[in-house]
Amino acid sequence: MAGAHTLAETERHVAERLSHMSLDFESMAIVSNLFRAANAVRNHFERTVLHSNDLSWTAFVVLWVTWIWDPIETRQIADEGGFSKATLTGVLGTLEGRGYLARSKSTTDGRLVIVTMTDAGRKLMDDLFPKFNKQEQNIAGAIPNAEHAALAEALRLVTQRAEMPS
Repeated sequence: MAGAHTLAETERHVAERLSHMSLDFESMAIVSNLFRAANAVRNHFERTVLHSNDLSWTAFVVLWVTWIWDPIETRQIADEGGFSKATLTGVLGTLEGRGYLARSKSTTDGRLVIVTMTDAGRKLMDDLFPKFNKQEQNIAGAIPNAEHAALAEALRLVTQRAEMPS
């Protein structure tokens, strides 16, 4: 439970409170439950597998994006992770201080900063990601296996729609 009220209580109260309005309650439930699920998943990972490595969700995303796209520009990390450059700068400082990442100026454009994963960072991700994936399996286990592909595709469609220019 994320707050003082269960999901069922909240949905029931919203329906009662807003019953006088002509609203699409199913669309509201999709979006609000997606938001609530995303926060619950993030909190779960920070309390479990990331906690044992003293990592926040944002730090993990920075490591993940760099691990996958190494080397990568800072602006691309911010875009991929969905956070500000200011947030990224602080997280990069922490991860660089721990020896997981290294920053350098671009050889073609001195205004750009390139981030690379160090050997220690690669070792961390090689050790951490299988544990992370076990938690992904745990969370996804709430949904029958036969529905996994359809749910993943539905979430892709929601993401694409949300990322479309207004």
